[in-house]
Amino acid sequence: MELIIISLLAVMVTSFVLGYLYNINREKIITRERLVAYTVKEEKAYLPPELQLGFKTRVVGRVMGTLSGVFKTLISKNEKDVYNAKLRTAGNPYGLNGDSYLVLKYVIITISIIIGIFTKNILYLLLFAAAGFLIPDLWLKSIVNRREDEVLKGLPNFLDLLSISVQAGLGFDAALQKVVEKNPGPLSSEFGKALQEMGMGKPRREALKDMAERLNISGVTVFTTAIIQAELLGVSIGNVLQIQSQQARESRRMQAEEKAMKAPIKMLIPLVVFIFPVIFIILLGPAFVNLMETL
Repeated sequence: MELIIISLLAVMVTSFVLGYLYNINREKIITRERLVAYTVKEEKAYLPPELQLGFKTRVVGRVMGTLSGVFKTLISKNEKDVYNAKLRTAGNPYGLNGDSYLVLKYVIITISIIIGIFTKNILYLLLFAAAGFLIPDLWLKSIVNRREDEVLKGLPNFLDLLSISVQAGLGFDAALQKVVEKNPGPLSSEFGKALQEMGMGKPRREALKDMAERLNISGVTVFTTAIIQAELLGVSIGNVLQIQSQQARESRRMQAEEKAMKAPIKMLIPLVVFIFPVIFIILLGPAFVNLMETL
C-alpha cells in the first residue's frame, strides 16, 4: 500500500514539474515548431516515372503491352485514330490509348465468344458475342458522358473565379494557375496541361486550342475561341470572362430545362412496362376470377 502511494506521489510530482516547465517554455516551443514547419522540407524518396503512376494504370499498361503484339494485325490506323480521339475526350482512363483499348476490346470479344461456345447454344453464343462487342464501347461512352457533365457543371464557377482573379489584378496566366490550384476537377486538369505546355514555350492560343480539341465540348470551345480572339484583337480579357461566365450559366440553365422537359417522356417507359400492368391486374383481377367462376 505504501509503495502504491509513493508511486502516485512520484507521478503527480513529475507531472506537475513537466507541466510547469512546459508552461514556462510554451511560447518558445510553439515558435520553434512553426519555424521547423516553414523551413524544414521533407525529403521524398525518389520514384521512377513508371512507379509514380497508379497501381491499376501500371497493371493495365503492362497487360495491354503484352497483348498488343497478338492483336496488332487486327488494328487499323483509322480505327486507332478514332478511339484515340474518344479516349482523349474521356481523359485517357487507366492510361489507355487507341492501341491498348482496341486490344482490350478484342480480348473481351474473344473471351465472350469462348464462354458462348461452352454454353453449346447458338442463341447464347450470339448474345455473348454481341455483349463482348458492345460493353467496351458503352463503358467508354459512359466515361465520356460523365466527364462532359462534370466539365459543364464546373465551367460557370471556374469562369467566375477566373474573372474575379483577373479583375483583382492578376494576369490571365497567373489567374488561371491560381484557379487550377484551388478548383480541382477534370476541367482544371485540362487547363493545368495547357499551362504546362505554355510553360514549355507553346503559344497560349495553340495550347488553348489543343485543350478544346481534347475535351471536344462546345462550351469550352466557345470560351477558348473568345479568349484567342480577345488576345488577337486586344480586347479586355476581364470583360470577355464576364460575358463567357454569364453565357455558361445561361447554357447550363437551358440544358437543365431541356432535361426537365424530357423527364415526363422518359417516365412513360417504366410506367407502361412495370406500373400499368400491375394496376390492371389489381383492378381487373377480381373481376376476371369471378367471371371464370361464373362460367
